[in-house]
Amino acid sequence: MKVFEDLKKKLNRKPEIKDKKTDSAKQNNSSKKNINDIPKEIMNKLPPGVKIKRIVIGPKQIIKTIISIVIFFWLLSLLGGFLTPQNLSSVPISTLIESVKKGEVEKIVVSDDNVVANLKDGKIMVASKETSISMTEILQKENVDWNTLGLQIENRQGWKMMGEILSVVLSIGIPLLLILWLFSKQSGGAGGGGVFGFGKSTAKLFIKGKQNLSFKDVAGVEEAKNDLVEIVDFLKHPEKYQKMGARAPRGVLLVGPAGVGKTLLAKAVAGEANVPFYSMAGSEFMEMLVGVGASRVRDLFGTAKKAGKAIIFIDEIDAIGRARGGMDGGHGEREQTLNQILVEMDGFEKNTAVVVLAATNRGDLLDPALLRPGRFDRRVVLELPDLEARKEILKIHAKGKPFNEDVNWENVAKGTVGFSGADLENMLNEAAIGAARENNTKITNKDLDNASLKVQLGAEKRRTQTDEDKSLTAYHEAGHAIVNYVEKLDPVSKISIISRGSALGFTLIPPQKDVVHQTKSNLIKRMAMAMGGRAAEDLIFGDITTGASSDISHTTNIARDMVVEWGMSSLGPINFGPQIDMNDWGKAYMEPARISDKMQGLVDKEIKKFVTEAFEEAKKVLEKNKDKLEKVAKALMEKESLDQEEFEELVK
Repeated sequence: MKVFEDLKKKLNRKPEIKDKKTDSAKQNNSSKKNINDIPKEIMNKLPPGVKIKRIVIGPKQIIKTIISIVIFFWLLSLLGGFLTPQNLSSVPISTLIESVKKGEVEKIVVSDDNVVANLKDGKIMVASKETSISMTEILQKENVDWNTLGLQIENRQGWKMMGEILSVVLSIGIPLLLILWLFSKQSGGAGGGGVFGFGKSTAKLFIKGKQNLSFKDVAGVEEAKNDLVEIVDFLKHPEKYQKMGARAPRGVLLVGPAGVGKTLLAKAVAGEANVPFYSMAGSEFMEMLVGVGASRVRDLFGTAKKAGKAIIFIDEIDAIGRARGGMDGGHGEREQTLNQILVEMDGFEKNTAVVVLAATNRGDLLDPALLRPGRFDRRVVLELPDLEARKEILKIHAKGKPFNEDVNWENVAKGTVGFSGADLENMLNEAAIGAARENNTKITNKDLDNASLKVQLGAEKRRTQTDEDKSLTAYHEAGHAIVNYVEKLDPVSKISIISRGSALGFTLIPPQKDVVHQTKSNLIKRMAMAMGGRAAEDLIFGDITTGASSDISHTTNIARDMVVEWGMSSLGPINFGPQIDMNDWGKAYMEPARISDKMQGLVDKEIKKFVTEAFEEAKKVLEKNKDKLEKVAKALMEKESLDQEEFEELVK
């Protein structure tokens, strides 16, 4: 019965009817969309009545063409098999001669080395002869009078030569075309003009309306925004600045660590400006042929100058703007490209409003000639966001995500000290992913905490550990927390013996506020807190483990900076670092002078003194608070993680 019911449903199903008008409308819309992609300058120059047809040649089209050719020749071979006469047989030349002697052959046709004999009974024989001997000579040797036969000689040397030429063209031409196509894709494809457009710029043109970002979408970098707002306003209203005798800055250099919003600011400029905005990465100028980068620079600046008002954005300019010469002997292609940029930025006419934006996180590597006024007039330094900036950034990236009502953005911002704008966006995204994975309808504080830990330390790992390993990790992390509590540093946010990233456990102590200056006493306390884990191992187990390696490294780095950079040791306020002559970007102009071996020994002695005292202080604190250490460690072994409230309840 089920079979009949299924059959009945199929018979009663209405046939799908495609609306030809709808299909044609879709095709017209797609064709219009393709035409709209063509710049208006090109469209305006076309004569009236000219129709534009887009031809796409890519890997898919090439594969389809090859498959079509293979199918065509396969069908052709099948057709040849059907058209071949059934009475045709291929025989040796001796068999054909025997048939001639017997008088069975009516006609012989010789074409090059092929001999075709038509027999009187309607059959056809085909044989091959040697190239060095003619058919008449063969018949004479066999004492056959060829005059009595209908012997016909066909000359196909011309066709044979054309076939050989065609085979050579196909065997060489097709691979050559394929190589040229691959070479053009490698050298920039359509964006760079293909194999014949090495010197063409591959800059992306951002069009007003297609770029949705604006200055409202950028937070935490107000000073940089103000500088760029002036640039955009100058390009929109140049006359009010010209009345005051001002000129547009030739270039603005954005310098800062990764993730602080340099590229985001440039995209916001593209959204705000009503002028052409050309974007290009520094590495896109480089090519394997020397001189290509310089040619692309000329093409990029030439295109921008033709527009009258334009903005050029070069991301990661350190790829081509590094100081020339140096210990590595320089790089010919990069130096030629840099030289061309210097020439182009000097060659701006007074009435040309072309501004160059550039971004880098290594301002110290750039060539001094690139940084002088008249080229990059403004240098905007972006830093990691402070508390208020983090709150503004979180508000922007929280749009479009459903958060629970009890989420306290003030606490989230306080717990993300040291996060860049990109880190904050990544944290919110990880929180959204975690909430979706748990099938929650809203993002909670727990999701945000887990996401913050994942961004800082890595994903959670449930490693198989013995009770001894858990005990070691628990006392180690409890040692950090107890010393931190007694020394009255920033409150402990979370302690855990669950592995994350490369750490077997962690003690999270986020700063309560953004710190600008560090005192000597505070640094000594922080070193003691860092050595609390090693001190706890020594105190409880009478032995030490390799788990304190990162703590020792962190403590040693603080001690070294106190002695070498900050003058906080008994050696006095002297900088024992490399003595170099530097410019304002920290670039050395001479070989650094080393301190004497005797002084280096004293420096090492002071560093060891600071680290040893930190360890002894931590051990002393833990000996006095051993009962609290035991409580926290046992609670960690039971629960694996403790938050701030649970920890403070245990150590009261």
